[in-house]
Amino acid sequence: MRRSRSAVSPALEAWSTHRTGVADQWTARQLAHAKGARRISVVIPARDEEATVGAIVASIRACLVEQVALVDELVVVDSRSSDGTARVAAAAGARVISQDEMTRGLPRLDGKGDALWAGLAGSDGDIVAFIDADLREFQPHFVTGLLGPLLTDPSIAFVKGFYHRPLVGSTGVEVEGGGRVTELVARPLFNLFWPELAGFVQPLAGEYAGRRDVLERVPFVSGYGVETAMLIDLLEMCGLNALAQVDLGERLHRHQDTEALGRMSGQILHTVWQRLCRRGLVDETEPPANLLVQFRRDGTTALPNLDREIVVSDVSVRERPPLVELRESLRGAPV
Repeated sequence: MRRSRSAVSPALEAWSTHRTGVADQWTARQLAHAKGARRISVVIPARDEEATVGAIVASIRACLVEQVALVDELVVVDSRSSDGTARVAAAAGARVISQDEMTRGLPRLDGKGDALWAGLAGSDGDIVAFIDADLREFQPHFVTGLLGPLLTDPSIAFVKGFYHRPLVGSTGVEVEGGGRVTELVARPLFNLFWPELAGFVQPLAGEYAGRRDVLERVPFVSGYGVETAMLIDLLEMCGLNALAQVDLGERLHRHQDTEALGRMSGQILHTVWQRLCRRGLVDETEPPANLLVQFRRDGTTALPNLDREIVVSDVSVRERPPLVELRESLRGAPV
């Protein structure tokens, strides 16, 4: 990984050098041999992703279940989809579980973080890899790259993926145009308050893997705060040297509009505020406002001051407690 001439702390330099890998360092056959008796689960949270989830499942099943016996369990978490996501995923060879069924009897939470928690609860692998369901032109190295460090280095507990994210717009393709929330919100916050995590190229990446005994001991924040909270909590629990990252190449997926990115940013800010409270750095008695006010142009009039619709969203976040704390209450739940 190349670095600018600006000073980089020796600790960060050392971590980036020794804990950054490339997906093609490992083949599926090498990893299948290295896994021994351990079971590996791939969990894919999906909401209204019928256009892409089938191809992802089919690729993993063909290459990493049937051709090479690396993945033992392939689970898609249907996160209240209104389309054919569950049907397509099942037809492609995944075991489909319902987010709401897995969390029955618990407070209802919304968003990706809760779907991930349900996937962890509904799977049984000793190592669990999470893959987003909106990826296009998916390749199996997205899974093998995440598993490589975990299967070959017992000191590593968690692996984060990173990649190039081209942004396709009306005027062409920005080669590195993706990851706007990372660059504008998450990265500055990590550098300010958790500089040990500044070496992560894509801290908000949706592709990551970890050892079950570690993942079950961290809470899962609802919505889009989950990746931010997970990195912070794992740093505090395991230490930086137990965390690694792997270059997965290029990631092609559906990009969200600016309004949606604003809501995502709001959830990340709330997540950071909660973690700062736990460190005693902010006053918990005066929490931030939960509502995000945005303005949407409705296009009904040519008058610039009269065609703005006010949109209000709740960007507060909640969290599922560590799964290990609820194991007894989940025993016997449908899977």
